[in-house]
Amino acid sequence: MSRLTIWDASSNSQVLVTEDPAEIAGNLTAIGVRFEQWPRADLPADADADAILAAYRPQLDAFLSSTGAGTADVIKLTPDHPMKDAMRAKFLSEHTHTEDEVRFFHAGTGNFVLHVDGKVFDAHCGPGDLISVPANSRHWFDAGTEPNFAVVRVFTDTTGWTPHYTGTDMAERFPAATA
Repeated sequence: MSRLTIWDASSNSQVLVTEDPAEIAGNLTAIGVRFEQWPRADLPADADADAILAAYRPQLDAFLSSTGAGTADVIKLTPDHPMKDAMRAKFLSEHTHTEDEVRFFHAGTGNFVLHVDGKVFDAHCGPGDLISVPANSRHWFDAGTEPNFAVVRVFTDTTGWTPHYTGTDMAERFPAATA
């Protein structure tokens, strides 16, 4: 289930909690973040990357055409992955990227948390959710200690995914509620 929690960054108080997709999209659009929901493809749990990409090809082609992004791939992370802790740690601190960070959740969940204009926006994404975090936006990502997801990543240049850390403690002050 999708959920958006907005916090006041100075007081750590909640401003909004909603699970309404239209309200989530409206609040995220106001800060330049694209959020939408796509119909979820009926695929087996062990579907490979090619099957996932093929199932979403019409939506992906439309998205790629409208954004000018170049391509898409699929990444899966499971609780038994030997590098899961290192992969999680890489994105837990506040950082930016030089290109939009676009993720479509086919399966599983994760939290994209953005620090914008004195507020913290925690977008808990689940199956069928697409989120596009604009380039240079301060954010972090958390899929929890037992990550289990399959997401489509959309990109133009993978070097744009390199995290540029801000050096703040925002992510420690606002840990994602991945439950």
